[in-house]
Amino acid sequence: MPPTFPFLQKLIALLALLALVAGCTTAAPPESVLAVPAQPQKYAAIVVDASTGKTLFEVNSRSQRYPASLTKMMTLYMLFEALESGRVTKETRIPVSDHAASQPPTKLRFRRGETIDVDSAIRAMVVKSANDVAVAVGEYLGGGSEDQFAAMMTAKARSLGMSGTNFRNACGLPDDGQVTTARDMAVLGMALEKRFPQHFHYFSESDFMFRGRLVRGHNDMLGRVRGVDGIKTGYIRASGYNIVTSYNADGRHLIVVVMGADTARQRNDHAEALIQRSLGPATADASQPRLMYSGQQAASPPAGLPTADSALPGLPPPPAAPVSTAPGSSASDFPSPDLASPGAPLLPTQ
Repeated sequence: MPPTFPFLQKLIALLALLALVAGCTTAAPPESVLAVPAQPQKYAAIVVDASTGKTLFEVNSRSQRYPASLTKMMTLYMLFEALESGRVTKETRIPVSDHAASQPPTKLRFRRGETIDVDSAIRAMVVKSANDVAVAVGEYLGGGSEDQFAAMMTAKARSLGMSGTNFRNACGLPDDGQVTTARDMAVLGMALEKRFPQHFHYFSESDFMFRGRLVRGHNDMLGRVRGVDGIKTGYIRASGYNIVTSYNADGRHLIVVVMGADTARQRNDHAEALIQRSLGPATADASQPRLMYSGQQAASPPAGLPTADSALPGLPPPPAAPVSTAPGSSASDFPSPDLASPGAPLLPTQ
């Protein structure tokens, strides 16, 4: 009778090989895990194809967050409108009040009664994120009242379809009532570029001359990532590190928003990672990644959660949890893994 041990050994080896192959086919590939350099209650992100208006990636994009200096994007929008209407020119001198001069840094340290021309004011807000200049612009356009200007900003936000945004000041310094969403910031970024292409070059500037000295900015994405041409960074303690950036190269045009990062460097790294991910040829068909938040282990989103709505602006967002009213605290809405595949356009493209 022939021995059976060699046969059994071969059978065992074959079964082991099949088990190994099965394990390899069911394990998640490394690229399906996305490291998020933020706490889940602060993080929000969205990537939009600016050519088509389609959402390529989003997490918590309708959850309210603090905009910090991203607020100045709307202050600039209003100033660009004033330029377009002829209300101001680039040579118009904007006076600085006591209130504007008293704003905390970052600032250009104006004194009461000094003035700044509109062209320099634009550069000061874009490059230096100067709070004193932003408030001076807000008071000038608001008929002497920053509160009135904030109401105008909110009304403009509604007209653009930014349904989750409320402004309380012109510069983005802490205010519990001043909130926005990643989706709304993407809407505003696209609107700035579409409405004011003649002024969009300002967002690519990393320094400017003022009163004989060079004023440097801190948007390190400029010059670091080929194709990135702005738009704005922001930070307050309650918000974490935010950015809205535009990518335009090789026939691809993206708007990327990251909110709530732990550091500026990690925010920039994450924005770059989202750009690279979105430029991949199989982005539309790729499965959504699992998220590994700061200080946490990676975990898959709970089964059965709905994906985010990517409908046209102006539609009401899903009900959001209330924003914390504790001074200096972060927004209190709970994070949800509302990852969505490409859907309806975020903005009309005509």
